[in-house]
Amino acid sequence: MRAWLSAGLVLAALLGSGVARADTTCTASAPTTLPFGTITNGASGVTDASMTITITCSTAALSLLATASVRMCIGLGTGSTGATLLPARSMAINATPPQGNGDTLAYQLYSNSNRTTPWGLAPAGNPAAVVADLTYPVPLLGGSGSTTVTLYGRIPAAQTLSAGTFSSSYAGANVVLQYAYNERLALSSPTPATCNAASGVTGTKSASNAFTFTTSATVLPQCSTYVTTDMDFGSNAGAITANLDRTSTIGLTCINRTAYSIGLDNGQNALGNVRRMRFTAPDSSVYYIPYELYRDPARSQRWGTTINTDTLAGTGNGAAQTLTVYGRAPPTAGAIPAQGSYNDVITVTITY
Repeated sequence: MRAWLSAGLVLAALLGSGVARADTTCTASAPTTLPFGTITNGASGVTDASMTITITCSTAALSLLATASVRMCIGLGTGSTGATLLPARSMAINATPPQGNGDTLAYQLYSNSNRTTPWGLAPAGNPAAVVADLTYPVPLLGGSGSTTVTLYGRIPAAQTLSAGTFSSSYAGANVVLQYAYNERLALSSPTPATCNAASGVTGTKSASNAFTFTTSATVLPQCSTYVTTDMDFGSNAGAITANLDRTSTIGLTCINRTAYSIGLDNGQNALGNVRRMRFTAPDSSVYYIPYELYRDPARSQRWGTTINTDTLAGTGNGAAQTLTVYGRAPPTAGAIPAQGSYNDVITVTITY
């Protein structure tokens, strides 16, 4: 009789423990990029993006009717190009210094669709890592469960930006999983109170470089605020006996790092490749005075419309830039055909 009672007490002790002797491992996966697409300098509205992160946990075989519960903290740092989480993270332009020094784009990552709660790195940080819970059965051959969380991104409006492609990568210590888990035989496993509990759980684990992704955005080149001045060759009596040299200007404002090219067409009265000013006399007779436009003060580089050949190239810096057009009316052979006001209209083409 005593032997039977003793055996019963041993059995009761085993059933009362209910703690499994197995191992739970969790992983995370996500798309490789969080693309914000094309951003406009000074945009009046925000630009949003999102992606789904999948959490999968698996537990080796315990016994029939076992369960596992996991509380996980998913931490995201500043990214490879940022230094702070608040008030915003930052992406850097993909350019080799010194050209790319100081070119940044502010953005933020959030845990809620309203984009009010930034996503942090540490479980108790400010901002904090995101918590995900899952519970799943673990039958005789083992079991697994999965859940998803959504990462919400936003680029604020009204930023003064440089043209180019911006990015920041998340890997290594910038992506950390910390999780605690409970495993129970025949009973429901309680969800751990925290993802890094020191006691009262079956186990805890952490892993850096848990998944990798890159945030990216492209700012298109942009030019505006075009201003031109007229070129006045002045008054001349009789023949033009010496070069008449005059200048005019083209003003524009392009965002930083915008590469542009300015072309000038041949005007409305060209003969072949020779620009001409025109005068129409009262009797409808038409007369011309040839002239030319140049990119340099020496007036040796004709200004045309073929990019990389006879146009003027420049790079925007975010401020107004003024470019000079150098004009010349060469000496005429004999007297000017008729007295009057000669003029021409040039079309300016800005390519960026």
